[in-house]
Amino acid sequence: MTEGTELVGEFEGSGYRVQPHLVRRFDGQVVRLPELLYLLAKLVHIQQQSASGPQNAQQYLSRLSEVLSRETDREFGPDHVVFLIDNKLAPLGVTTYSDGSPPEIPKANPFLSLRFRVAVFSEASSWKISGFFMWLYRPFVMLLAVSVFVFCEFLLFSGSRMAGAVQQALVTPTSIPLVFLLALVSAAFHEIGHATACRYSGVRPGAMGCGIYVVWPAFYTDVTDSYRLGRTGRLRVDLGGVYFNTLFVIGLALTYLATGWQVLPVAILAINLEIVQQLIPSLRFDGYYIISDLVGIPDLFKYIGPILKRALLRQPADELLQALKRWPQIVVTAWVLVVIPALAVQLGILVVRLPELVETGWSTAETLVESATASGNPVVGVLSAAVQILLLLLPLAGAILVLVQLARAFVRFLHRRLVAVGDHKQGRRTPYRMWGGSALLIFSLAGLGTDSSTPAGACRKCAAAARHSRIRFAVCDPLCPAAGVRPAFHRRTCFPAYDGAPVLLGTLFHYGTGDVSAPGDARTPEK
Repeated sequence: MTEGTELVGEFEGSGYRVQPHLVRRFDGQVVRLPELLYLLAKLVHIQQQSASGPQNAQQYLSRLSEVLSRETDREFGPDHVVFLIDNKLAPLGVTTYSDGSPPEIPKANPFLSLRFRVAVFSEASSWKISGFFMWLYRPFVMLLAVSVFVFCEFLLFSGSRMAGAVQQALVTPTSIPLVFLLALVSAAFHEIGHATACRYSGVRPGAMGCGIYVVWPAFYTDVTDSYRLGRTGRLRVDLGGVYFNTLFVIGLALTYLATGWQVLPVAILAINLEIVQQLIPSLRFDGYYIISDLVGIPDLFKYIGPILKRALLRQPADELLQALKRWPQIVVTAWVLVVIPALAVQLGILVVRLPELVETGWSTAETLVESATASGNPVVGVLSAAVQILLLLLPLAGAILVLVQLARAFVRFLHRRLVAVGDHKQGRRTPYRMWGGSALLIFSLAGLGTDSSTPAGACRKCAAAARHSRIRFAVCDPLCPAAGVRPAFHRRTCFPAYDGAPVLLGTLFHYGTGDVSAPGDARTPEK
């Protein structure tokens, strides 16, 4: 086996008709194997552990084939073992090739994945940090915490406290950076919740760190080891981050009731929106992984194509669908038929409104700069304006980037179709045509959103004034339809099995304005 590869065992609570087995690869990727290949990998591991020195290749293969034949009651020879290793296990990175050469594993580059990851806390540090909070998962403590959270929510949102706090925050320059800082701390605490759930459930949490998701800063926690758990343990890990968000809200609410500090209700509102977004079962939110673990299917996205073909084109069920049990098939089909149209509608709204959003963002940024330079405290004013402009422009940048990536993917699809019919000359000019086609597609679609017949479209100052009054600075947008981005981007580093990238759990910050909700909803990477 390749160095660092570890046998995990049977995937408990699986939604497959035939129970799969898991292997954790040296790079953190978890691979799903059928029983025969898992047994062979296990035998290779045992032979390596028992070997005291160099082994004769022919004797080694003969011994493997004998044990494999005895364990399966089927006849296997050395040639069969070589075939399985060289054509099945080695390409997946589970073992070396039969001649001892290491496998070349292409680096996965999934669409809208977490990039530039930097581990801030090592696996050992995550283990120590999570140990301080394990008592919070005791059943009595959890019941008490949820009860107090519901009471605090009712107290804050039932009266006029929240509205008054938001109004004061909008006119106080220092409020916006403070709300952003508290939301940042809450997001970090969210990750500790996932790590602590792992340790409480009996598995080791991985490293915790940060990265960039599209254009937004994000935290992540590697909880790949949670695949060793049953369905209940995996769900505990899925909900651990949101649970710790509620604990953070309780702390802020009690502090507000004791001090009356008006910044705290606004921060609580931001964290509430983050919690709501986390539970949306869309692209790589915690809600997505909750559904995934409930049905026992690690990667729901690879079933989109087969389900749409069966539901829309009335084609026979694909082999991927036939491998699933009956009720997981129903749940996954419902997920696809609800989530995919919703995302398509949201993306269409984004494309139509993109020119208006860009214009509004630019006008608002100009207004913020003018207000900051004219304020009595220029240092605080400039700092507050800088934070607000950053939070305003990041969603726009992310939306444009997503549209570019989608357009390029569409152009690549068209190019492959052309190449398939023999148009190779056109294929050699792909880079130029790809970028040109992307730009043409984006601007053509974006032009649909221009409306010069309205007063707002005819007068930029009027449009800016009309929208400036509805800006929610530093408040998490509850739905980021285009980027597949969530305020907390988490998930296990792992599992697209044969052809996926790892899935990281992490917390993504997405803030925006009241009218810039479209730009900017995965576990990749990886569950």
